[in-house]
Amino acid sequence: MAEHTHTKHKVDSRFPHHHPRPQSFWEARANAIASLLIEKGLISSDAIDRVVQHYEHELGPMNGAKVVAKAWTDPVFKQRLLEEPETVLKELGYYGLQGEIIRVVENTDTVHNVVVCTLCSCYPWPLLGLPPSWYKEPAYRARVVKEPRQVLQEFGVDLPESVEIRVWDSSSEVRFMVLPQRPAGTEGMTEEELAELVTRDAMIGVSLVEPPAATMR
Repeated sequence: MAEHTHTKHKVDSRFPHHHPRPQSFWEARANAIASLLIEKGLISSDAIDRVVQHYEHELGPMNGAKVVAKAWTDPVFKQRLLEEPETVLKELGYYGLQGEIIRVVENTDTVHNVVVCTLCSCYPWPLLGLPPSWYKEPAYRARVVKEPRQVLQEFGVDLPESVEIRVWDSSSEVRFMVLPQRPAGTEGMTEEELAELVTRDAMIGVSLVEPPAATMR
């Protein structure tokens, strides 16, 4: 992995990931094709619903969240996950299309990791589901490499200058997932409870895992 210079750059506008965007050409085209296939009886809406159900409930960030929660509570598992992720993830059933080779990088008090695919939208589907729209946008793909600290600030992650930011470029050969830091105030929580705190964005590296609301009062 080549190192990137993290010098701050002046930009003219904020990163637009928070703003709603109109339907893209490809999304409109996909919807039109699906409607035509249904109309001609070549595919049913139920079949499409089953595919959507699979991605929403079986192939999504809840899988990655379970892995993170287990790593937080099991030091032996965590060590194996970092050293031999392919073996560990395959044992858990998280492998296959878009997940053949996955590396897990750990956030610490001194290092924060963030993931991008500068060429297209390579992403660990078995762990995180489908990539969010902003992950595929040219603005994110270009800017997070050149000015990661500023991009993270726009996502609400304001890190001290003492924290090193490492940018990992996913590709068709290897994809990355961030193991975020466990938040304070979660010592007595179960794996299931911890998993509910872990978000997709935290496993990409553009957000932090927040402690449960009760500990913030």
